[in-house]
Amino acid sequence: MALIRWSPFRDLVSIQDEMNRLFNDYFSKPLSEGKEGTILWNPTVDISETKDDVVVSAEFPGMKKEDIKISLQDNVLTLMGEKKQDKEEKNKNYHRIERSYGVFQRSFVLPATVQSDKVNANYKDGVLSITLPKAEEAKPKEIEISVE
Repeated sequence: MALIRWSPFRDLVSIQDEMNRLFNDYFSKPLSEGKEGTILWNPTVDISETKDDVVVSAEFPGMKKEDIKISLQDNVLTLMGEKKQDKEEKNKNYHRIERSYGVFQRSFVLPATVQSDKVNANYKDGVLSITLPKAEEAKPKEIEISVE
């Protein structure tokens, strides 16, 4: 039986290669498939907060504003709609199709109570920006300290 000198760095490289393979396999698969093989997708979203507002920015590349619906109920913001696939042309021979299409619905519990009657939504260049003004009770209040 031959002895093999142990090299911790060789083992680390092997583990790193295996982890990269696992992550690549996981993230290259579609999230789920819908009817007729269409891939379901979710728009990417950023949620931030200022002193007065909660701001939600969502990306909807290639979509029209008519295909997006927004609702707010019990401090839960819901974005829903459908990204429709361009109709396939019979005389084209596709080599790769990676863009995602299908119905989506995402809901977010907002970090502060908002005034639902003063919500503002703006859609430009595939980005939906929603400004949700905070309710007065959700805004931080400064309390003055009295001196005795």
